[in-house]
Amino acid sequence: MPTSLPTPSQIASSYGLRAIKNLGQHFLFDMNITRKIVNYAGDLADKNVIEIGPGPGGLTQAILEQPIAKLVAVEFDERAIAGLNELKNHYAEKLEIINADALETDLRQMAPAPRVVMSNLPYNISTKLLTNWLEYASEIEFMVLMFQTEVAERITAVPGTKDYGRLSVITQWLCEAEILFDLPPSVFTPPPKVNSSIVKITLRREPLFKADKKKLENVLRTAFNQRRKMLKSALKPLLPDAENSLTKLGINPQSRPEELTVEEFCKIANSL
Repeated sequence: MPTSLPTPSQIASSYGLRAIKNLGQHFLFDMNITRKIVNYAGDLADKNVIEIGPGPGGLTQAILEQPIAKLVAVEFDERAIAGLNELKNHYAEKLEIINADALETDLRQMAPAPRVVMSNLPYNISTKLLTNWLEYASEIEFMVLMFQTEVAERITAVPGTKDYGRLSVITQWLCEAEILFDLPPSVFTPPPKVNSSIVKITLRREPLFKADKKKLENVLRTAFNQRRKMLKSALKPLLPDAENSLTKLGINPQSRPEELTVEEFCKIANSL
């Protein structure tokens, strides 16, 4: 990497990049940490990497140090574009910068396969972004994303725990997810009020069990909207004779929603 390449903190200072609360921005300047994130991601050789919200480019620079095919940086904040262009001067065609709203962006149009997504996600839209991307999960190889720890624990939660819910089931139905490591507020500028976690989400070629996605989402929505109730009560809007229907599926109708496995939710969806 060229010695004259500006550091992320220098880019932020030179271009007046101060984090905007409404955009959920918390900048990560420490290149030791961003390189750790990239190293934990695994093999990026010849991959097309899409980064959401690069800001002053801390993670961006760490990704560009790898033998990737290309990095497409999608940035909503126009203030960051000029600073990121300094990186483009060094990395030329290896880096493409797009000024766009990630919530309105189809990642499949950003770069060809093989695609990898990496991001220090804005906390205020992180769950929405993930659910958007899961709509075409099989077309992304894997994602390495930073969430607030509370969300990371919901993504990776197992049945029978308080964090297990709709997000856990739908993510694990389509992906394998693991928390790689946690980060304290002190490593960010400005420090958030919560801890953060790096999550690696590896997309399955096929869902874990066969089910119609819309039906499964409907089951999850109905069940977890009344998660304190027994299934025979919570699922009555979908299954009028819920107790007998669940019993025939081999599912205890007195179970609570958070006690069911991904497979059992798929069985219910398939019965509709």
